[in-house]
Amino acid sequence: MLMLTLALLAGPVSTEISLPAQPAPLHGTLLTPESASAVAVILPGSGPTDRDGNNPLGVSASTYRLLADGLAAQGIATLRIDKRGVGQSAAAGGDEFDLRFDAYVADARAWAAEAARRADKPCAWLIGHSEGALIALKAVEDGDEKVCGLVLLSGAGRPAGVVIREQLAALPEPMKTKAFSALTELEAGRTVADTPPALAALFRPSVQPYLISWLPLDPAALVAAYDGPVFIGQGTTDIQVGVADAQALAAADPLGTLKLWDGVNHVLKTAPADRAANIAAYSNPDLPLAPGVVEDVAAFIHDQTGR
Repeated sequence: MLMLTLALLAGPVSTEISLPAQPAPLHGTLLTPESASAVAVILPGSGPTDRDGNNPLGVSASTYRLLADGLAAQGIATLRIDKRGVGQSAAAGGDEFDLRFDAYVADARAWAAEAARRADKPCAWLIGHSEGALIALKAVEDGDEKVCGLVLLSGAGRPAGVVIREQLAALPEPMKTKAFSALTELEAGRTVADTPPALAALFRPSVQPYLISWLPLDPAALVAAYDGPVFIGQGTTDIQVGVADAQALAAADPLGTLKLWDGVNHVLKTAPADRAANIAAYSNPDLPLAPGVVEDVAAFIHDQTGR
């Protein structure tokens, strides 16, 4: 009884993990509660987003750390990762010009196998947030016995070009026309020399090959082709990805579970629709995840694992 009490007081065990990769190892954190019923890999969103869900572009909400802590309290282990080129996995990034979407997909599969091995489970869940949701969908395109199922959070339900055009719709002319033209060329597999300087972060020459590998992907088609369990979670005050995207995913997979969280933004925090107030939540690690997020994800995983 004393040993059990001490184990409970100690809380989940945090272990630093490295995964062999080229040109350098990948790194992450495995958080394991006592008697974990399942294990999941948290796949980060776009940009230089680290294992905690933060990046140097103004995001410090610590969404993935909070999600991992919350799931641990629900008896679910998580492996959250620095994707290649980010954080401790920076050396694995290589030359940006050589990066393709499939590199992240291969990493997701490798992490799933590693998480399952470390947790002594037959498979691991993939929890993809934002762009990570698309990586998760692509990772199971050809089937993967090491993946139990998918949890898609704040993920696009339409091709990226459609979503990006919506996000750029408020740009002034002629910048908007040039941006839309650049997207059309990239979608056709052609690089673009003449892009708006103000949008260099999106269209810089070194990232265009990656965009060409990413833009043709259709999340709805991918989820329709997958026959494993799928959870789709989406906040109603998300100013990056809309409820229409979650509904598109759900329509493509009628057997999937859709949860819409009222008043929840892209980083899974309670936030109003007002843009300034919404974005303020992106830089507040002390603001907890919105009620229901952890609970709904955990309940789905427990239900699928028979607990």
